[in-house]
Amino acid sequence: MCGIVAVAARRDCSDILLEGLRRLEYRGYDSAGVALIDRSGRLSSHKCLGRVAALEAAHADSPIQGGTGIAHTRWATHGEPSVVNAHPHIINDRIAVVHNGIIENHGALRQGLSSEGRDCVSDTDTEVVAHLIESAVVAGSGLLAAVQLVLPKLEGAYALAIVDRESPNTIVVARQGSPLVLGIGIGEHFAGSDTRALRSVTDTFVYLEDGDIAEITADRYSILNAAGEPAHRARTRLALQAEDEGLGRHDHFMLKEIFEQPARLRDTVAQGAGSDDAFGVDASTLFPRVAAVRILACGTSYHAGLVARHWIESLARLPCQVEVASEYRYRESVTLPNTLAVGISQSGETADTLAALEHTDSERVLARLAICNVDHSAMVRASELVYLTQAGTEIGVASTKAFTTQLAALLNLALCLALHHAPETVSQLEVAEALEEMASAADAVLKHDDRIKALSRHFTNKQHALFLGRGIYHPIAMEGALKLKEISYIHAEAYPAGELKHGPLALVDEDMPVVAVAPDDQLMGKLRSNLEEVRARGGQLFVFASENAGYESGPSCEVLEMPACSALAGPVVFTIALQLLSYHVAVARGTDVDKPRNLAKSVTVE
Repeated sequence: MCGIVAVAARRDCSDILLEGLRRLEYRGYDSAGVALIDRSGRLSSHKCLGRVAALEAAHADSPIQGGTGIAHTRWATHGEPSVVNAHPHIINDRIAVVHNGIIENHGALRQGLSSEGRDCVSDTDTEVVAHLIESAVVAGSGLLAAVQLVLPKLEGAYALAIVDRESPNTIVVARQGSPLVLGIGIGEHFAGSDTRALRSVTDTFVYLEDGDIAEITADRYSILNAAGEPAHRARTRLALQAEDEGLGRHDHFMLKEIFEQPARLRDTVAQGAGSDDAFGVDASTLFPRVAAVRILACGTSYHAGLVARHWIESLARLPCQVEVASEYRYRESVTLPNTLAVGISQSGETADTLAALEHTDSERVLARLAICNVDHSAMVRASELVYLTQAGTEIGVASTKAFTTQLAALLNLALCLALHHAPETVSQLEVAEALEEMASAADAVLKHDDRIKALSRHFTNKQHALFLGRGIYHPIAMEGALKLKEISYIHAEAYPAGELKHGPLALVDEDMPVVAVAPDDQLMGKLRSNLEEVRARGGQLFVFASENAGYESGPSCEVLEMPACSALAGPVVFTIALQLLSYHVAVARGTDVDKPRNLAKSVTVE
């Protein structure tokens, strides 16, 4: 979602700020801005609606140079996307603030400011914070002291970066519930919402904790904890990363990332099939004690959890609940003793999932396991056990390789638990081979790209679609529907195929394409009967079927055969096919595939 970059340096930092914003574009945003204290001591800024390229153009036309600056990409929460609502928010040409998160009591704070004769010009919650800080510094507080006075008044989540024209060499940053990291340099220090924003200038980072306030200058940084006491936070040096080679031969990052999946699956599996150690040094002593599993996740990661429930219950014979993280902490729930709480998040910073993990019953939860793609993320740091998927950076907002590598990690988890709790149900060799097969099966299904592209033409003028699956393939149908709606803007829903006659069949006609996930499994006969119900009502069927399932194309029915694979690898095969379908439909409809409207890559607000 929103992105923050802040720099205090002896040199001009405008290019660092703009490069940092470019590196955060993948998170999703609708406006961008930058503010610097220039060489003459003035607080100057550029803000624009739309992409960072527009901000770069404004800077090129009217350059601002200075050693202290903050920058931001905004994903609208309060107030429509506009220049007025874009960050940084500047008060009386003195204080500038950028903010990620949501200030929940901004309405009451706004009323208090109004009663003091301070009127906000934007609709944002952030401008309220800027006014409060400016009021404190005018009353005589230094910038750090002013921020310390204001933070206790704020309810909600925030990552903040603030500059004061009267303290031209200093930036104050603060974190509560929204990620923020310091970058360490020589003669310059940085802050950002994501290490990716700063990798062009440093490889050494300090991860701030909730309640921390930090003051940074070109030559030093200091951190205070929530109690206002000096705090030490460890420095972390990240391995050098190869620069992204760009799109290569692909037209979009999403397509590139779809085709990267075989390699990313191999890397994820290589951490150790059936090895407890892949989950952390304590896994071998904790896994035998697990009595139940509760998975917490949102969006695509939630669908991965639904697939995992089938594996964990069938292979490990352990009860498994899968919860929508954004709902879980707002209901009364019962946690079984010795529950393994599993958080799944591509970024490791998903606010709802982090909060749900924190909400779990600590007396009954045996341990928390993070399945995540980003080392040193908040979820990783908060969990006793960790399995890092090896998806690499995912630029496309619609998740592809992050999802399939999550499936590989979760199948490995199910295998490890089964070896402790139900060794009679599983052969370690069988599941290890299935994990290896995921990559080769992904390679095989990608060879059907041209056929899937041809099939996509049937969807380009449709407004609705229905996805059907049974058993473990219902969540795969859910993921297929989510991808189609995310990037093509076609309304799509997924149902268990057996539920057709309980309502959704009323929607079926020649204008409602019905996509069926049809593996050759024990439910094949049941699914075939469900699909005949669609054909009998004049529906248009598009069946993604195992090559041995016996489906044939005919009137009102297009069949695309999937490569043969084991039952355990099947979810990956059908997932990739549906990713390609959604991609080609979106391209044909002319949408912004990599940056779909209204969506963000890393959802760091509730």
